Amino acid sequence: MINFFVFVFFYFSGIDKVNPLKNTSWILEKDGKIEVRIYSDSFFVSTLYDGNQFISTYGGFYSLGLKKVDILVEHEIESNDGLDIEIDMVLDGYNYPNYIEAIEFNSTDSSYIGDTLNFSDFAHNFYFNENKSIYINENRFMKLKHYDSKLNGSWLMSGIERGGEIRMRDVNRSRKTMKMLAGGRFQWIAYDIDKKGFYGTGGGIFTSENGNYIENIEFFSRDNSKVGISLAFNFEVKEGDWHHKGFSSKGDPKYEIWTQRKQ
Repeated sequence: MINFFVFVFFYFSGIDKVNPLKNTSWILEKDGKIEVRIYSDSFFVSTLYDGNQFISTYGGFYSLGLKKVDILVEHEIESNDGLDIEIDMVLDGYNYPNYIEAIEFNSTDSSYIGDTLNFSDFAHNFYFNENKSIYINENRFMKLKHYDSKLNGSWLMSGIERGGEIRMRDVNRSRKTMKMLAGGRFQWIAYDIDKKGFYGTGGGIFTSENGNYIENIEFFSRDNSKVGISLAFNFEVKEGDWHHKGFSSKGDPKYEIWTQRKQ
């Protein structure tokens, strides 16, 4: 008689040199609602909305590496003379995505801010399907078509014009306005890490061609009536900063400077 006892051991096998999430966006349509996830090199945002009704958003840092699974099989053999013999055998391991999120903002529950969420348990909480879709807690997100833009990534507002004067901001302060762009999707989020405050967000589809930047709004937490409108801006990247000039959703003149986020 042979009894099998299987024990699973996890250990890190190193970080994948090519991050398949970097500068991508993913979409899930379920029960009439849409959830969009945008990733830069180290930051992410996930937003849920229903038609023109914003529901929720959360985001922060993420990391993606590989976790290797080794399987140890113990064979217990009962021989004819009544003696038990144990034989150990280690099967070759398998690499699984090791995906972790560290929460900086959450529009519905501030108690999550500062938490680290590990989706890499052995229950298929996060995995890829031929790089065309990702499964998160058994929900399948489809990858949106890549859109090549020099603005792809995560940005922090570092300057804004007030009364004809440019006022610069410290991008390392707790109070932030971050904008993320990838896969033809954009989203801005205003929040405060230390105060666990959420002050608004909006997003949708963007294009950036020949110095012209256009946002088509699909959700806006502050005013649902703005959904469906398009905002056109002139833009240029100077010394690594994104200069952005046009009119806001209220029709007010707008000149902003955005700096790529590094931490």
